[in-house]
Amino acid sequence: MLGWLFRNLLVKILSWPVKRRLAAFEAATETPEKAQFELLQTILSNQANTGFGKDHAFAKIRTLADYRKAIPIRGYDYVEPYMQRVLKGDTNALLADQTIHMFAMTSGTTATRKFIPVTDQYLDDYKRGWNLWGLGVYRDHPEVRLRPILQMSGDWQEFTTETGIPCGAVTGLTAQMQMWIIRWIYCVPAIVGKVKDPAAKYYLALRLSIPRHVGMIIAANPSTLVNLARTGDAEKESLLRDIHDGTLSKRFDIPNDVRYELSSSIASADPDRVKELEEIIRRTGTLYPKDYWPTECVIGNWMGGSVGAYLRHFPKYYGETPVRDVGLIASEGRMTIPMNDGTSSGVLDVTSHFFEFIPEDEGDRPDPTVLSAHELEVGKSYYILMTTAYGLYRYNIFDVVRCTGFFNKTPLVEFLSKGAHFANITGEKVSEHQITAAMGEVLRELNLNLTAFSVAPCWDDEMPYYGLFIEGPDLTNREQGVHLARRMEERLAHINIEYASKRESHRLGPMRLFLLPGQFWQQWDRQRLARTGGALDQYKHPCLIADPKFREGLVNVEEVRVPVGA
Repeated sequence: MLGWLFRNLLVKILSWPVKRRLAAFEAATETPEKAQFELLQTILSNQANTGFGKDHAFAKIRTLADYRKAIPIRGYDYVEPYMQRVLKGDTNALLADQTIHMFAMTSGTTATRKFIPVTDQYLDDYKRGWNLWGLGVYRDHPEVRLRPILQMSGDWQEFTTETGIPCGAVTGLTAQMQMWIIRWIYCVPAIVGKVKDPAAKYYLALRLSIPRHVGMIIAANPSTLVNLARTGDAEKESLLRDIHDGTLSKRFDIPNDVRYELSSSIASADPDRVKELEEIIRRTGTLYPKDYWPTECVIGNWMGGSVGAYLRHFPKYYGETPVRDVGLIASEGRMTIPMNDGTSSGVLDVTSHFFEFIPEDEGDRPDPTVLSAHELEVGKSYYILMTTAYGLYRYNIFDVVRCTGFFNKTPLVEFLSKGAHFANITGEKVSEHQITAAMGEVLRELNLNLTAFSVAPCWDDEMPYYGLFIEGPDLTNREQGVHLARRMEERLAHINIEYASKRESHRLGPMRLFLLPGQFWQQWDRQRLARTGGALDQYKHPCLIADPKFREGLVNVEEVRVPVGA
């Protein structure tokens, strides 16, 4: 009884300030145009005396039209010179806030990863978004309140800048900064982010969480949860032994300092829990989360875009556990806050960042139509632009979203894709730039010429992969093609660390080679040009085809498996 009273008192103490913020957020959604413009004015006023603010005359901006005239729509390249100064210690080049806790690192949609400064304002915006999301979950699922949470996070100290500031995953920092009073709710401590081997990290997360009656499971990428469940079943004998004995298997590549810090967490033997797990295995023949965690549980992860295909695996591993999208969120910031289960749509976070939108079909135009949040139309797709309080201005993140409705007067949007120049199955975000850069180096290395080529993601229920599509007559023999595909994958993994990570964790299979008949690409390009109605002199053959169903539409194509390490 005392435990129940303590938990309920704690819920009230912790949720009261969050409820105030939720009320303020919902009030802002009634007047998004006003809320957004006031936020923009605040950002510009606060940043007016930075190097960037002075160079762009922030102090003279009075209207939205002034702002759009002063700042072009660009990617990270536009602020990178200022960011480089920040990295060397000249914080005021881009930021009014002089405190930088770390740099959140993006996965790298170009050959260079992006540095996003995590300031006090960044953390305030980031935490507020998660708090609003979590409060919404607790409001709809009161049975999971203050139940243990399994949340996967990364390493926030991958490396440091020359001025000693940590760089890595912001999820690791926020896990590290959790208040002591709620830290006990989380099954997986921040230090687990330092485990680099994916199999070891999955095993450790399960070792720490299976003994507890988890109420919420959070990992942005659904492929992570699929692999987590598969690991639990594959390693069930080892897990039961460790839980029974209060140990942690030596078979896994877990750093000694991580083992030492977690020693007290795993020291308690739990033979009673093992008896429950053994009964599950005897009855079902497997060890899946749907059987060892309660039915009163909620999953939080992405549901939109191509990663949503992984949700078809969830009933097998997680049963009928409800799923709530965690929102369109990146290292650059949170964009949406989903308010309901079973949908990838979320309310635009109009209180954290200033947003603009470009109609999808105008994405390549030098002077596209630009809309504010309240001007979106249901059913239409757009590129989303961000202006933040930590140095990003009219920043094109190259995410394509669709307006699915409105919450009060603020748009609900869902993520569709990384745009025409990106492919993304499991979070790898491969760009056409990366593909062309990798192939250019490989062709020079092999002294080989190709008539044309394209790389495309290929969906497979067990393990999706990327295919390299080239014309057979371009090769001297099959072995040459196998070598080409292997070197192409190695180079791509070197350029794109997320691709390398997904390959290492077996969320992506090895690249496969597909041989097409001669003159295939010439005919395909002509047909595509006829459909789009473009001009021949402006046409560019796509070296990356983002459609995961591209392979399915081909006939008369030969597949050549590329042995790993061939």
